Amino acid sequence: MFGGFFLGAGIGLSVRGGAVIDGTEVLAIFLSRKLGTTIGDIIIAINIVIFGTAAYLLSVEIALYSMVTYLSASKTLDFVIEGIEEYTGVTIISSYSDKIRGMIIEKLGRGVTVYNGKGGFGKTGEAKDIDIVYTVVTRLELNRLNTEIQKIDSDAFIVMSRIKDTKGGMIKKRPLKH
Repeated sequence: MFGGFFLGAGIGLSVRGGAVIDGTEVLAIFLSRKLGTTIGDIIIAINIVIFGTAAYLLSVEIALYSMVTYLSASKTLDFVIEGIEEYTGVTIISSYSDKIRGMIIEKLGRGVTVYNGKGGFGKTGEAKDIDIVYTVVTRLELNRLNTEIQKIDSDAFIVMSRIKDTKGGMIKKRPLKH
């Protein structure tokens, strides 16, 4: 496990710096752009084929240890490449959308987009116009955002989704040369 951690950190730092260790990283970078998956997931898929062959030719035990090492390396690699600033898109539906919008701008320093929506699936089933607030925050800001929303409206409906990439706006991009 520790070996996988250090292996993933080393590969991740290499890829962030624009270098590669072997051909699997080049193939993984190419396929991640085409398929929309993470570099770590592609590397683990390639290595499963290699480990399957090793299990057949050498030993199942050695192949299984290698798989565990590369599972750890894959997760560490993704964390190093994506960084701590993994972005999350947050959609908030609340009767207090103006207060929530103001809080996001003032307390978190993030931009917001407000959509006009129509609610109709509440307890009464009555359709009513409602503002839907959307923002993008980092993993570190997510807990604070949820806490602040709960202070304003404990009944707010919140949908969160991982953001693979962003462009423009108030988002600071991570330097990654691949």
